[in-house]
Amino acid sequence: MADRTPPLPLDDLRAEVQRGEIDTVVLAFPDMQGRLQGKRFAAPFFLDEVAEHGTEGCNYLLAVDTEMNTVDGYDMSSWDRGYGDFAMRPDPTTLRRIPWHQGTALLMADLAWQDGSPVVAAPRQILRRQLDRLAERGWTAQVGTELEFIVFKDTYEQAWDRDYRGLTPANQYNIDYSVLGTGRIEPLLRRIRNEMAGAGLTVESAKGECNPGQHEIVFRYDEALVTCDQHALYKTGAKEIAAQEGVSITFMAKYNEREGNSCHIHLSLVDEDGGNVMSGDGPGGMSPVMRHFLAGQLAALRDFSLLYAPHINSYKRFQPGSFAPTAVAWGHDNRTCSLRVVGHGRSLRFENRLPGGDVNPYLAVAGLVAAGLHGVEQSLELPEPCTGNAYTADYAHVPTSLREAAELWENSPIAKAAFGDEVVAHYRNMARVETEAFDAAVTDWELRRSFERM
Repeated sequence: MADRTPPLPLDDLRAEVQRGEIDTVVLAFPDMQGRLQGKRFAAPFFLDEVAEHGTEGCNYLLAVDTEMNTVDGYDMSSWDRGYGDFAMRPDPTTLRRIPWHQGTALLMADLAWQDGSPVVAAPRQILRRQLDRLAERGWTAQVGTELEFIVFKDTYEQAWDRDYRGLTPANQYNIDYSVLGTGRIEPLLRRIRNEMAGAGLTVESAKGECNPGQHEIVFRYDEALVTCDQHALYKTGAKEIAAQEGVSITFMAKYNEREGNSCHIHLSLVDEDGGNVMSGDGPGGMSPVMRHFLAGQLAALRDFSLLYAPHINSYKRFQPGSFAPTAVAWGHDNRTCSLRVVGHGRSLRFENRLPGGDVNPYLAVAGLVAAGLHGVEQSLELPEPCTGNAYTADYAHVPTSLREAAELWENSPIAKAAFGDEVVAHYRNMARVETEAFDAAVTDWELRRSFERM
C-alpha cells in the first residue's frame, strides 16, 4: 500500500490530547466475523506507551464463536495452550477521529505473536498477504463495498427482549430509489453520512432498497486495505449511531423471507503509474489480465464461497429472482450473474454479488485477489458472457449451504496454494463450529410446524 497521510496524524493527536479535545483512543482489530475487538485507552497513556509499543489481547479472540464462546478445534488457541496473548501493533495510517463518541479517536492494529511473527489467520494479515502478491507484479487493488441494512424503530434492547420478532421497520413498503422513502429517516441517514465523513470516509450516496426499512450508504472506492478498514469502522459506527438515536439496524444477510442485505464488492487493478490494468483493446474493452483475472474468479467461486458467505444465514439469500446470485456466471452489466462487469476505460471493474451484509470484508477481498491471481498465473481462458437470465440458464450453482461451502473450501487446491494449510484449517473449523451449533438448535420454524400438528 502506498504511503498516505492518516485522517488524523499522530502529531495532531498529541496536540488535541494536550488541549483536552481527545481523551480516549480505541485500538481495535477485525475478528473472524469482521467485528472490531480491542481496548479503549486513556489518551495520554496511549501516547506514552501504546502508540510505540502496542498492547496485548487474549488470543482466544480469533478462536471463539459468534457469541464469544470458547470452542475446540483451533490450533492457535485453546485450553491446552493456556489461552495466552498476542500483540496488538497499532497501524498509525488508520488513526482517525470518531465523531459519534465525544473526545475519541480510533486506529487499527495488526496482530503478531510475542516473537514478532504475524498471526497468519488474522483477517487483516490474510488480506495483507494477498495484496503483497499483487504488489510483486506492480499492481494495487482498488475496492468498493456496498453494504445494505434494515432500520427498525425498536432499540437493540427491545429487539433482544422480543426475540427479534414483531419489530417495526422504519418504512412500510418497497422504497428502492424513493426520495420520499429515504426522507422518512433522513435524520438518521444524514447523521451516519456526516459523522462517517468526520471520521475520514468519503461518502458517495444513500438510497432506499426493496425490503421495508432497507437502505444503503455507499462510500468512495479506495485501496483494498483502506476500504476494508473503513467498512469495519462504518459497520460498527452505524450500529452505535443507531443505538444513540433509539433505533436499531441489522446487516444480517437474510433477516426475513424478503430481499436480503447484500454487500456487492467492486474491484479493479491499477499499475504503478495509476493506469487501470483491467482496461484494454480486447472484447468489452478488457485487457488480457482482466480476462484471466475474471476467469480465476469463476474457477474459484465455489471453493471460496466460505469467504463470501461465512454463516448459516448467508445462504438463505441465494434465491432465484432475488437479485442475489445463484449461478457461477459472468456478464456485462448483468445483475443475474455472480460476477458483473461494469464501467469502461479507467472505471472498468468487476463486481462480485455473492457477499451479504454479514461478510468479513478482509476475507472476501483476499478471496477476490487470490482467485484473480490464480487465473493470471494459470492463464485461464474466460468463457463467453451470460447475456440473458443466469437464474434459468445452465450454469454451475453456487453452494446452497455453509456445510457445502466448508467442504469445498477444505478440499480446494486453490485455497491451500493461496492461503496455506493453517488458514484453510482455521476457517474450516469456524464453519464446523457454526454448523454444529445450528444443528443442535431448535428453531421457531420447527416449533410452528411441530408443536401441535406432529
